[in-house]
Amino acid sequence: MSTIQEAQAILRAFDFDRQRTNEQAGRTLLALAGLDENSAWADATNKRMGVRQILDWMRGPLHHPIAENTRETIRRFVLHQFVDAGFCLHNDDDPSRATNSSKNNYRLNPEALLTIRLYGTPDFGPAIEEYVAEAGSLAAKYQAARDLARIPVTTPEGDTFTLKAGGQNVLIKAMVEEFCAYFVPGGEVLYVGDADEKLATFERERLAALGVNVDEHGKMPDLVVYQPDKNWLFLMEAASTHGPVDHIRYSELSSLFSRSTADLVYVSCFPDRSVMRRFLPDLAWETEVWLASEPTHMIHLNGEKFLGPYHH
Repeated sequence: MSTIQEAQAILRAFDFDRQRTNEQAGRTLLALAGLDENSAWADATNKRMGVRQILDWMRGPLHHPIAENTRETIRRFVLHQFVDAGFCLHNDDDPSRATNSSKNNYRLNPEALLTIRLYGTPDFGPAIEEYVAEAGSLAAKYQAARDLARIPVTTPEGDTFTLKAGGQNVLIKAMVEEFCAYFVPGGEVLYVGDADEKLATFERERLAALGVNVDEHGKMPDLVVYQPDKNWLFLMEAASTHGPVDHIRYSELSSLFSRSTADLVYVSCFPDRSVMRRFLPDLAWETEVWLASEPTHMIHLNGEKFLGPYHH
């Protein structure tokens, strides 16, 4: 039996399904274990590896000419399932790491590693039985560790949900809890996009009642909030690193929400003035700017609409 076949047999012993026990999954296991075709399973390790490092290991020590465009397949259809089962740990050195960070990494669960090292010995059978029996509690333990790193968010209506820690979600939390408190009292949060590639909130029926029918969330703004007493729909973008309401985004959102029965308000949200300055030349007219660092004020790019003296 080749080392690849042994890797597949190990994955079957860990109760993975057919797709997670194919040759691609077997090579992924060998890469994560730091083994080549001549290594012994007793020498398996669990160093942290990014997806690129895993592919490089396949091309190098495993002599497998895997294409670069296979990267997303490995991540979505092998590593995600390894992580969900608790077999692999994802960013256990920093659970708050942003999803799009180049430092994203995976490593074998230490308990799984101890069992893998016993493959080919009389102790492997009892060890795998014990591991599989404990797999549920192990997966729950590591899921709890990941959940601790999530950001709790409370809507104006008092509902709560969580976002993946890190990235722009820190800003989205401020948008929901602070912007809405000051500028959208009584607002209904109808959509929140999460940097963890999951929808935190998507009130499809409520949006449809306002004339907005959206099938794909990819084109949606980061936050959509409705203010019933004014019939305003706030379309808000979190722009900590990219994506304010520039002229192109304004046109996209205007088209996406063209059938809205509520009046549209476009808001670019930034952590502070220094970040805003980088994007200021690109911001579209007829939009608003909000800074999390100065949450009680707004900047209006609305020409003469607000022209006039202030009386103190």
